[in-house]
Amino acid sequence: MKPTRKSALVFGLFFAGTFIFSIPALFFYEPLFNNNDYLLMGGFDTRISIGALFEILLAICNIATAVVIYPFFKQVSGPASLGYVASRIVESLLILSGVISLMSIMSLRADFTMGSNPHDLLFMKQMFKAFHDWTFLLGPQFCSGFGNGLLLGYIMYRSGAVPKPMALIGIIGGPLAFIGGVLVLFDVLQPFSPGLFALTSLEIIWELSITVYTISFGFKQVENLKEGIEH
Repeated sequence: MKPTRKSALVFGLFFAGTFIFSIPALFFYEPLFNNNDYLLMGGFDTRISIGALFEILLAICNIATAVVIYPFFKQVSGPASLGYVASRIVESLLILSGVISLMSIMSLRADFTMGSNPHDLLFMKQMFKAFHDWTFLLGPQFCSGFGNGLLLGYIMYRSGAVPKPMALIGIIGGPLAFIGGVLVLFDVLQPFSPGLFALTSLEIIWELSITVYTISFGFKQVENLKEGIEH
């Protein structure tokens, strides 16, 4: 297997990991999000730890998608390739900040005693949950729109590593996802609303398509481009 084919396969598998690890975490967090008396039950809940582990693995996959292709695509556009690495790191840091906030709620629950003030605990839970919600918006919505959409789409379009119509989906969908995040930021749209999903749909299609394409076929022209530069 050629180095570029191997890198494309690893890239695609790590990208698949971003889907595999991001979606289940929300199901494990469900009791924490939707039960107002969750803290008052006391004790440690391993479901939240499992959700946190999924998000930690998500952060690792995020960074890996950018690092594994950087040696090849820095020849196409150094600033865009480095920007993609930086975007993925920032996104992962925001995700991990959200994990810390939820595990802080878990610590409050584990330390709960009958003498604790339930109103204070509920306030702290809502504060940490709000922090997590904003990290989710600032991370996946903004960073994915800018990094995965615009920067990665531009790199793939310019290099011809994937079909250019596919790369255009990322170039168009990324800014739309970013705009959706701005609209949520100014309370025009609500998180998880149909309007936000509509603005993010092209970005989702782009990420799914590049995952399937790189696993199945690899990159089209990167090896030729690299050889041309070396000569």
